[in-house]
Formats: sequence, C-alpha cells, structure tokens
Amino acid sequence: MKAIRRFTVRPVLPEPLRPLSDLARNLRWSWHTGTRELFRSVDPERWAAAGRDPVRLLGSVATERLTELAGDRDFLDRLDAVSGDLHAYMTGDRWYQAQADRLPAAVAYFSPEFGITAALPQYSGGLGILAGDHLKAASDLGVPLVGVGLLYRHGYFRQSLSRDGWQQEHYPVLDPNELPLDQLTEADGTPAQITLALPGDRSLRARIWVAQVGRIPLLLLDSDVEENDLGERGVTDRLYGGGSEHRLLQEMLLGIGGVRAVRAYCRLTGHAAPEVFHTNEGHAGFLGLERIAELRAEGLDFDAALEAVRAGTVFTTHTPVPAGIDRFDRELVARHFGPHAELPNMEVDRILRLGMETYPGGEPNLFNMAVMGLRLAQRANGVSLLHGHVSREMFAGLWPGFDPEEVPITSVTNGVHAPTWVAPEVFRLGARQIGAQRAEEALSVGDSDRWDSVADIADQDVWDLRRSLREQLVLEVRERLRASWRQRGAGTAELGWIDGVLDPDVLTIGFARRVPSYKRLTLMLRDRDRLMDLLLHPERPVQIVIAGKAHPADDGGKRLIQELVRFADDPRVRHRIVFLPDYGMAMAQKLYPGCDIWLNNPLRPLEACGTSGMKAALNGCLNLSVLDGWWDEWFQPDFGWAIPTADGVGTTPDRRDDIEAAALYDLLEERVTPAFYERGRDGLPDRWIEMVRRTLGLLGPKVLAGRMVREYVERLYAPAAHAHRAMDPDSARALAAWKARVRGAWHGVTVDHVETSVTAATAELGTTLGLRVRVGLGGLKPEDVEVQAVSGRVDEEDRITDAAAVPLKPVGAPDREGRWVYEGPLSLDRTGPFGYTVRILPSHPLLASGAELGLLAVPSEDVVEAAGLLMR
Repeated sequence: MKAIRRFTVRPVLPEPLRPLSDLARNLRWSWHTGTRELFRSVDPERWAAAGRDPVRLLGSVATERLTELAGDRDFLDRLDAVSGDLHAYMTGDRWYQAQADRLPAAVAYFSPEFGITAALPQYSGGLGILAGDHLKAASDLGVPLVGVGLLYRHGYFRQSLSRDGWQQEHYPVLDPNELPLDQLTEADGTPAQITLALPGDRSLRARIWVAQVGRIPLLLLDSDVEENDLGERGVTDRLYGGGSEHRLLQEMLLGIGGVRAVRAYCRLTGHAAPEVFHTNEGHAGFLGLERIAELRAEGLDFDAALEAVRAGTVFTTHTPVPAGIDRFDRELVARHFGPHAELPNMEVDRILRLGMETYPGGEPNLFNMAVMGLRLAQRANGVSLLHGHVSREMFAGLWPGFDPEEVPITSVTNGVHAPTWVAPEVFRLGARQIGAQRAEEALSVGDSDRWDSVADIADQDVWDLRRSLREQLVLEVRERLRASWRQRGAGTAELGWIDGVLDPDVLTIGFARRVPSYKRLTLMLRDRDRLMDLLLHPERPVQIVIAGKAHPADDGGKRLIQELVRFADDPRVRHRIVFLPDYGMAMAQKLYPGCDIWLNNPLRPLEACGTSGMKAALNGCLNLSVLDGWWDEWFQPDFGWAIPTADGVGTTPDRRDDIEAAALYDLLEERVTPAFYERGRDGLPDRWIEMVRRTLGLLGPKVLAGRMVREYVERLYAPAAHAHRAMDPDSARALAAWKARVRGAWHGVTVDHVETSVTAATAELGTTLGLRVRVGLGGLKPEDVEVQAVSGRVDEEDRITDAAAVPLKPVGAPDREGRWVYEGPLSLDRTGPFGYTVRILPSHPLLASGAELGLLAVPSEDVVEAAGLLMR
C-alpha cells in the first residue's frame, strides 16, 4: 500500500547525546575525521548503510542503542571532546581575523551548485565541487562568507547503464527534512520567505534552507512550497534542467531572490551585511539588478546605483567557450522585467543593455549572462593563468581597441580543499612527521611554498601507502562494478569474473569527469590494439578506472560512454578496464587516492582549470595530462608527464586526435610504465617514489583551496570592499556623471602630433628619448585623462609585445586651438626591434583599471607616418 502523506520523524536523543544533533547538522563532519569516527562508532553497520550521513544515521539508530550510549562514559568523553573542538573551531580567531587590513565584514558568494558532501547532492561537476571547496576553505580560514544557491528537489541525476551500455538517468526526490538543513524562520516561527513577481500577476515564492558548512551559512532557496502554483513549484526541481524560460526563472531566483534571502538572513540572525558580492559564473548575474533596485529605492538614479554595485562586485568566469554561457532571447528577458513583472521601477531597456552582445561578432538579440556579469562587476577573473588569457581574448569585444592582455580580467587559479580530498591514510603519514595540528594547518591554510618534511618519509613507507590505497580501490571497484552489472540485469552466475577485476600490484590509471565531447573520454580508444597491448602487457600491464556522467540532453556524450563501456565489457580486457556509473563525491574520495596516474586529455585550451588532477596529486598520484588549465601553469617533469598538443595550422580534428593519442601511448609505453615497474637495489621503484615525494612536497601546497581563497581575499575581496566603502551616494553620483561626461566628449579626444628627441632608426641600449605629444582633449581636462607612452619589442607586423606604459605629463596651458602638450622620457631598455606609440585613456581615482570604460584614443595613420614609431 502507498502512503497518502509522508512525515519525517526525527529521533529524540537522550540528554547526554544532544550534542550529536549539532555535530550532525554542521557539515564540518564531511571533512573532519574525528567527527566521522565518532558517528561511525554509534553503529558501524548503520553508518555504512546510511551512506556515512550522520542525519540519516541518527534517524535509524535503535532507541536501545541510544540509551546504551547515553550511559557509556568512554563514548560521552569522546562526544564532549569532539563537541568542544567544533565550538573552538566556530568561535576562535583564524587566519582572516589576524589580518591587519580592513577586510570585508562579510562576502556573499553566489553559485548555481555546491558540492559539499554526497549527503547533500546539489552539484553536477567541477563548478559545484569548486564552490563547495571555496566555502570549506573560507570556513577554515575564518573568512565571513555567506553562500547562496538553490535547493534542487531532484539534485542533478543518478546514473546507471542499460545492458548495452547506454546511460540512464534517475531523479530520486530529496526531502529537505531528511537532509542536513534547517529552515530559516521569522521571529514568530513561521518560515521566512522571499517572493518574485512574474508576468501575468503571478508570483514565485521560495523558502530558505540553511546548511551550516563549518563557520559558513549556505542559503538554499526552494520553490516547492504550497503557496506556488504547480509550474512555479517546479522551478527548483532539477539542476540544469528544463528549457530557456525554466532556466531564466532559476537564475532570477538565484540572483534576485538570493539577495533578498541574504537580507532576510542578516535581519533574522544579526549576521554582518555583505560588503562584497561574488558571482561564481554568470548564472547568478541578476543579483546586480536587485542591488541596483535597492539603491534606487534609497534615492540613487540608475547610473549612480550601477557604479555603487560594480564597486563591490566580483565576477568569476569558468568557461573557456562561448557555448558554455547561458544566453536568452531578449524578448524572453524583457517579458520578465518591468512594470508588469519583476523590478517594476527599473527601465527594461537599461536591464537589456547590461546583457546584450553589442560588440563585433555578438548576437544582437541574445542576452548573455556572462556579459551582464562582467558589466556589473568592477573586478573579474578566470580560474587559471591560461584560462585568464583565454577569457581576455573571448571577452575582448567589451573593451574595443585594447589588446587582449589589457582586458581587465585577471586570474586566480582554482584549488581544492585538502581535508575533504586527502585520504586519512595520507594525512596520518604526514601527521607522523610533523604532528596532527601542524599537518591540519598545512592542508587548510596553505601558506607555505613547499612541504619539506615529505622528504623525510622513508621510501618503503611511501610505497606501502600507495599499495594499500590501490588495494582499497580494487575492492571498491569490484563492489561498485557488481552493483552496476546487477542494475544492467546480470544474474549472480554471470558475475564470478568480477572477483578477478583489477590487481593491487598493477599500475592504475584514473579518468573521471563530466563527459562533454571536448574532454575526449574515448581518446584512449583511438588505437584499440595498442591499448589492449598496454592493458595485457605480460610484464608491465596497466589498468584503468573510468567514471563520468553525460548531460541528460547530450546524446553525443552518451554515445561516448556507450563506446567505452562496450570496449570495457570485452572479456579479454574487462579485468583491466572498468567504467563505474554514478560518479559523485563518494566515489571520487576513493578513486583519487587509489590511482597511480590521473589522466586528463581535453582539447587545449578548453579546460578552464580541471581540479580533479589536483585532488589526485594531494594523495601522491602523478598527473598525465594535456597542458591545459592548471597543468599548463604548474607542470614540471618532477610531477608527471605532459601530453603534447597537436595545434599546427591545418591540423584536422581527426588528425589532431590521432597525433595526441599516439603521444599518449608513447608516454605510457616508454616513460610511465618503466618508471613504475623498474626496481632499484632495495626492490623499490626509486624514480617513481621520488616523483610521488616531489608531487606531495612541491605541488601539494600550490593546489590548496586555502591558497586560492587567500588570493581571492587579498587580490579581489579586499580591493572590492575598499571600493565599496569609497562609493558613498555622492561619490557614486559624481562618478556616474563623470563617466557620462567623458563618454560624451570622447569623440573629440585625439593624438595630433608625436615627436622624439632622436630621429635615427637605431639607438643604443639605455638611451632615453624625449617624447613630446600634442593632444586634443575634446573639452575634457588633463585630470580626466592619462596620456601614456606604450613601448616594447615589436613583431614582424609591428605589434608591440610585452608592452610597458609610462604616463606623460602636461606642459603649460592649452594653446589657442585648445590643444595640450605632454612630455616625458622613454627609456630604450631592451635590444632588438623596438617600438612605441602614444595613447589616451580616461583617468579617475575610483576606476579599477584604465580600460574600465573601454575608451582610448591612439594616433591616426598620418600621425604614425610622421612619428617614425619603430627603432631597429
């Protein structure tokens, strides 16, 4: 019989065990080994059956067992110690509180997905895991973040395989009352609620659930409330599901509703109001509109409010391709804003202009969420050095006339939260060297360049650890593979072969990630005979563990999975290569430590960062990767191997894949497997162990989320907070008026004449030229602009590379024609072909960059001809 109504009945804990509830509802347990061990000791079998989720565990433990534990002095002492540790963690000063600078009182961090723990499945892949690691690292550092996201009642999806290897999706319903969440309530106990206006006099309401991630509250908005009509209840049904309007409503709820949720949370709890708003990818970009509306309600006009909002906003882009950005038809966006919908007091045309692709090559009828994010943020960044470069080129149209390297998008390379991803065995080995407290600080704060103590770990200990982790992975794979074949319809009699799958003494390669085409899941299958030879080599075999999900609407990705599964089903190789369905955090935490090699072969430069290899490296796994994302930045032969990129002019996609696959096979055959299997005098693979040691000691400190969050604080959050404080209403109005005046006058800004004190085409290194420039300012004043000499080496097309800009100074008053003369020195500080030019940029103390307005004036062709701008 089926129940007509469902309740969640929570256990009543005996008084001595009440602290267990607080421990279960703070997600710090997901990265704190001591807390997890305490819950495991409550009932080891139920702990495993509950998926290592303390909330589910406490809901299933027998009353008799709870009564027994309430009288167990040893257990209560451990409970008291773990509770005290959490209290100290929550209330004590940490890295952030020790900084002298006036840092933000709070930062609001918006993301469409958060990967905190498998017990809260609100993520699809790298973006969500990165967001979860960002929150955890901020908590460890004491950064006063407030996370903002959506609560998806079906999460992303659960993946299984059909008998013929086709991906199948399942969407289990999540009950918030059974998750580690608490509902935000008003003072009278009623649920706190935010409301968005929709076209046709409809409303979208959402409640606010709070997940406590260590010190960080994560607010999750849920539209599945009785006050909504059926359509509106489904807005937060699935992550990345539905059509354009569905996605637009999700992103309006995340951005606009998210700001309102933050205001409600601060009002009800006394939490400091955020001074900085961080938009993690364009999905949350509408948050800027809500903040403009707030300021307009306080008396600012649109332009002044825009300046005030931009000052305190940080935007992070994660995609290296335009196709990865959400774009909506302008009419769809227009219908959801204005007098008869949301933000009724804001001009729809002004909203549309923030997101329209009004630049060469743009689609004039599409509203681009990343473009809006960039226009609403004074500071922006990519997520690796290479991705920063790609982003500057991709979005260069927003700053016409500037070279891509001057586009104001910096980069902060991603990191991973080591306490989440480092296997307990790896942590214990490090703690044995330096002590548990120092090891914990090294992994969380990330303020050292190298972990020298790793060098003191004995070779035998390193090798024993690696074998132990590999053996654990073998057992995990067999268990998961058996469950997968059961789902595919196999009977017990068919599955005896699984007991022989993988070998704890064989070189193990891991490949696990989302399955879009650019990540090239099946590159390893380019030459199947050669792959089989690697898998079945009599002396130096390899084994491969593969996992990954394709987007439900991506049949191309599903075909790639099916192709790989069919190869892995071949009885000749199925003991050496496996595909595990339903890749998620729980699987990943076993997979990274147990692999010897982490394989990554995307199309360069389409991997923005790619953090899975970082997690593997922190466990002593070596990387074998295309030079893309973070690996392009930090690769050294000490840490692994680089797969060459076939990027020659005229190389077809098929030819490129053939070349790069052949390079992959070559590396495995000639360098990787010999290093793993060759033994030194003591019977150990000396070269391999040394690479593991260098990966841990030199690469480990670089890849930490603690390092990443400290960079965000120092390079983006702190400057944004200073800009926010400087942008009081009068300053915002003045800056907006100044920008309007500059834009209106810019057509009259010209470089009319350039001359130097040296007229020859050659000069000696160290020579200083005198530059004299005559400019027109079009009614602007010298304090409104900066006149610069830009110089550097020149290429064959006379483009200046590695440019340096030096400001020139005005001399005297304007002449009778209103022209100004600027002068300054120009040092010839490098040999070879050298060139210079002159340009004029807007200048104001409240600008974050001279490129901010996208305006510049350069010499006309006639002036260039007369100036002789090249010296060779």
